[in-house]
Amino acid sequence: MRSIEAVQGPDSSASHEPAWHAQTAADVIGALKSSPNGLSIAEVRKRLHQYGPNQIAEVSPSNPLAIVAHQFASPLIVTLALAALVAGLLGEWIDAAVIVAALVINALFGFLQEWRAESAIRSLLRYLAPKARVLRDGLEQIVDSRELVPGDIVLLESGVRVPADLRLLATTALLIDESVLTGESAPVAKRPDPVAADTPVADHTCMAYLGTVVTSGRGRGIVVATGSRTEVGRVAAIAQQEIAPPTPLQQHLARFARTVAVLVLLGIFSIGAFGLLRGDELGTILVFAVGAAVAIVPEDLPVILTIVFAVSVQHMARRNAIVRHLPAVETLGSTTAIGSDKTGTLTENRMTVRFLWAAGQRREIGSGSLKHLTESPAVHLSAQASGFEALWKTLEPHTLVLLAGVLANEAQLTPAPELDREGVGDPIDIALLVAARQELADPNRLREQFPLLAMLPFEPERRFAAALCTVGEQPTVFVKGAPERVVEMCTCWLSSTGPAPLAPQEIADAAAELAQAGFRVLGFAAGAVEGSDESVFAQLSELVFLGLVAFWDPPRPGVKESIAQCHAAGIRVLMITGDHAGTAAALAAELGIAPPGSPVLTGRELAELDEAQLRERVRTVNVYARIEPEQKLRIVRALQALGETIAVTGDGVNDAPALRAADIGVAMGKSGTDVAREAADIVLADDNFVTIVAAVEEGRAAADNLRKATFFLLSTGAATAFLLPLALFLGWPLPLYPAQLLWLNLVTNGVQDIALAVEPKEPDLLRRRPRPRREGVLSMLLWERIALSGLVMALGTLWIFQWTLERFGSLDLARTVALTTMVLYQTFQVGNARSSGRSVFQLHPLSNRFLFLAAAAALLLHILALHTPLLQFVLRVQPIPLELWPRMVVPAASIVVAVELHKMIRRRWPYPSWELSSTLASSTTATPSSDS
Repeated sequence: MRSIEAVQGPDSSASHEPAWHAQTAADVIGALKSSPNGLSIAEVRKRLHQYGPNQIAEVSPSNPLAIVAHQFASPLIVTLALAALVAGLLGEWIDAAVIVAALVINALFGFLQEWRAESAIRSLLRYLAPKARVLRDGLEQIVDSRELVPGDIVLLESGVRVPADLRLLATTALLIDESVLTGESAPVAKRPDPVAADTPVADHTCMAYLGTVVTSGRGRGIVVATGSRTEVGRVAAIAQQEIAPPTPLQQHLARFARTVAVLVLLGIFSIGAFGLLRGDELGTILVFAVGAAVAIVPEDLPVILTIVFAVSVQHMARRNAIVRHLPAVETLGSTTAIGSDKTGTLTENRMTVRFLWAAGQRREIGSGSLKHLTESPAVHLSAQASGFEALWKTLEPHTLVLLAGVLANEAQLTPAPELDREGVGDPIDIALLVAARQELADPNRLREQFPLLAMLPFEPERRFAAALCTVGEQPTVFVKGAPERVVEMCTCWLSSTGPAPLAPQEIADAAAELAQAGFRVLGFAAGAVEGSDESVFAQLSELVFLGLVAFWDPPRPGVKESIAQCHAAGIRVLMITGDHAGTAAALAAELGIAPPGSPVLTGRELAELDEAQLRERVRTVNVYARIEPEQKLRIVRALQALGETIAVTGDGVNDAPALRAADIGVAMGKSGTDVAREAADIVLADDNFVTIVAAVEEGRAAADNLRKATFFLLSTGAATAFLLPLALFLGWPLPLYPAQLLWLNLVTNGVQDIALAVEPKEPDLLRRRPRPRREGVLSMLLWERIALSGLVMALGTLWIFQWTLERFGSLDLARTVALTTMVLYQTFQVGNARSSGRSVFQLHPLSNRFLFLAAAAALLLHILALHTPLLQFVLRVQPIPLELWPRMVVPAASIVVAVELHKMIRRRWPYPSWELSSTLASSTTATPSSDS
């Protein structure tokens, strides 16, 4: 945290920050030149001018012109632009105009895609409370939180958000929910006493941080940091400075673009060299070169990418996963590890009573083991006794424990939607009331039967809270607190037959067992007292120990099953939390993230590791506890250094830097903070970890369909890439004009490519291994099939071209027949592209009705072009005599035979690709990709 006093401007070094949490309250007041009565109005104005408003600077929006310029930075686009220029210089204006039109369409799609990407951190302003209660000139005032300055004295009460970073000066039973910052689910008890300078942020008990919520109690603090200098501002700066890494798909596409550009240059150089050696005219050589450039470059690949991802985005949205950045779709499908926050992601972020322990027996809430009280217990009190004795004779021990939890309780079951809670007060107290309502009766009715005389709030130093109530006509005290502290007040415990000699070791063992299982444990006691006011709390003794209550933040429904599915899909799941190690380990064992007894790496231990040591630890450790934002970043980078494609999930401010640095960030949409949502690539609308598995499946389906579409597109490009050099080598005329090649790539090819984007998911998607980073857009198996397909289509097209030219003597008709043959090849090839492993005859032709219609539409569109004057002029085509169609269909159908033979051979002798050679972690059971 950066000190406002130490930071005299936005560029000051953080190395001179004083550790406010390590100084006494008096020293902090003195250092900030303030007083217990606050600052004067004049001093506030001066400091507001000096330090600026209490708000976090927004990120500047992207420049539209820069986005437009970025669309023309690809080597592929530069190659096409040069081809258009050469075509224009040669006077081939139609070809040049068609190429330029393709470039404009591509740039438009790219611009729209990038413009939708929102800037992270901009919503941080919502984290500033609109108003704050302060002391100025000794008078209490309510001011706009943006006007807070270092040295202001702020008053806190239950239910408010902390408006700035405060060093607490005085507290009264103050509990603050810091899960948004630290990830710890239980509220933190605050006190003004300083802590050691090297204490982690999660243990700064004398500090209150911007954006956290006061759950109960009151407090007074002095502002030590505002706006961007707060702890939240520091985390935001980390996230803002952290450059999101390029996704695996972006890396593959960049490498692919460079490869294609090199191939184009090599092709042009080879064509030029061969033509010059043979003595061809320069104009002829340049026409072939332009054709080669247009043939090899996959012009509509960016459009197909956008459409594939847009379709997947719609599918994900229907399954409650909202995609903010399109490339994240493919990345999620390639994910090999998920680093998940605990609180609010794996769990509900809601304290709940899980077990009651009394009379030596443990009972689970919701099991039906407690008798619901249809009437108040006061109605059924034993007639042979009075007061507390009547209670234990009437009620069973477990019921009495829960009744004590209702009476020694300051919370109210009044819904607080602004805090997303079922009541107002301490979450532990709310949990007790909810459990009582479920198992016993309406807590308000119970309280009415036992009127409250006095209440002693919980204080960390005291370690217990107590309530004095009337039972019948006898004052009775009910106590809750740390088990060992409550036991000290007792002389006996309640057995199944009544009070019995105290068994402190049995109680301690039961409490330790629950604590080791990750539960927060409180002890309860009660007893009759003399007196009816607060004086009875001075010396509490000779009470009856009633039992223990175990609390936990329960896992979200379906999370355990989803984690098992992740393991089956070859995805490793890690828990990275700011909570305590014991709690994290217990939940990890419960959910199947790590076996019981597995190692837990804490933030303090992680801080002592260098990068090499950390990389070794993250190979085997799945649970990380008491982790701070910078440490979460280190974990993410260590996993990435090992070649993992990591998705990080989270909902708090503390998750934002890691969300941005990860290959893909997944934030919670409902309970998540604006900071997390703006830093993420994908937002889960239902806050459910289960949705991640659905998103992974959709991501894999998108990646699968992208490979199918790319294979289909490149196989046609390979055919034309073989076609032109072979024609030049044979001394034949140019078989296809550049405009005709663009017609193939952008129109007839494009219509069917779009239909492949909605190809139904293959059934084994979640049983395949994730694709590693080293694998490109296509596997070597598909590259081999592209080369085979391209050669078959090129030879067939050359044969029909030359046969038509010799038979009819018309070069325009021969080119029209060659173009139409390529269109027919595409019609058959699109069926081959539907699956890389299964035979086309195993796929129902109407399982993708859109593809069936698209193939028919592409063919009809081409036939229409053959008979439309405008398109005849642009494409330089003409109608084809009917008797030529069978001669075109037969060679075109041969591509099905060729690809089916290749599939059969590769099923018999698989290609040694990553699908077969890569290994899985021992916890996974995924099967190879269907590419094999």
